[in-house]
Amino acid sequence: MRAGLFERIGGALLAVLAVLTMSQPLAAQADRPAQIKVDEQGTVQVPAMTVPVSSMLSPEARVYVADHLHQMQQPALLQQKNGVPVFMEPYLARQNALFAHKRVEAQIGGVHVYDYAPAAGIAPDNRNRVLINLHGGGFSGCFPGCAELESIPLTTLGRIRVVSVDYREGPEHRFPAASEDVAAVYRALLKRYPARNIGIYGCSAGGMLTGMATAWFQVHGLPRPGAIGIFCAGTTMSGFGFGGDADFVTAPLGEARAAPAWPPADPGTASRLPYFAGTDPKDPLVSPGSSDSVIRRFPPTLIITASRGFEFSAAVHAHSQMVRLGVDADLHVWEGLFHGFFYNADVPESRESYDVMLRFFDRHLGR
Repeated sequence: MRAGLFERIGGALLAVLAVLTMSQPLAAQADRPAQIKVDEQGTVQVPAMTVPVSSMLSPEARVYVADHLHQMQQPALLQQKNGVPVFMEPYLARQNALFAHKRVEAQIGGVHVYDYAPAAGIAPDNRNRVLINLHGGGFSGCFPGCAELESIPLTTLGRIRVVSVDYREGPEHRFPAASEDVAAVYRALLKRYPARNIGIYGCSAGGMLTGMATAWFQVHGLPRPGAIGIFCAGTTMSGFGFGGDADFVTAPLGEARAAPAWPPADPGTASRLPYFAGTDPKDPLVSPGSSDSVIRRFPPTLIITASRGFEFSAAVHAHSQMVRLGVDADLHVWEGLFHGFFYNADVPESRESYDVMLRFFDRHLGR
């Protein structure tokens, strides 16, 4: 009797569960995420997804990220006028209003430069120090636009001399023209400043060139500088950017551009930039990260990136490699921001990055 009752109850429950099982997918199917596919090699096919602006950003940075993503979809704003991309013009005007400085156009070592100094004068502790800036721009422009945006805040806030190098670029010039120009300026400054008192830094192409120039100094018998800053870059490149996951993940989130097709049409290419035509991706003078022996001899290095920067993977990899090889290296990552984010001086995160840069050089350069 009791067993029969349990059977009837169990049967009723199974019937209810069957109805629920049949009806739930109809109600929940619309909310079910699309399936992610993985092939035998581990290549992941990710369906369309929605990614909001990071909740960890300052209010100013949230607006900044949204504006940047919209700007990157307007080709006219990416064009350069007299070496200044159109979308950067407001940032440059704002920096000129915020940071009182003096700029002298000059030749150092036979190379055209912009020589910056704070209007308030060089700080006493920095009278025997100098920073060399290597501007961004994909080895194909952005002087003076990127040079100004990378140099003006540091010269003013740090009260230190900054020399920005107008190095040769593509498509008119090829590797190693830029490294040669940096070395010429460096040699000239060594006549006044000890190597330990010279810092070199740059963003994007300039960050990559900072590492390339450091490798170039080693091969050509120049003393290593006191410290370097590899910003918005790493020490490796790829046909799509700087290499690693970031080529596919952060470029869409930070630059509003589609991830590149896979597999690539030209595997093993150091870079598609005209400046690097014909170069070997394993040449440490092109890709310093390809050689442990080169990286091991790097000076103290500051690496700055952002979680949506398409250089993110290369920056993290460079830091890991340096730590493994015993190089004094610092890595700072800003959440939710994109490639070259610190060009906008009104964003709190940009001001934080200026402080990090200046403290690093102050700590490592000689006096």
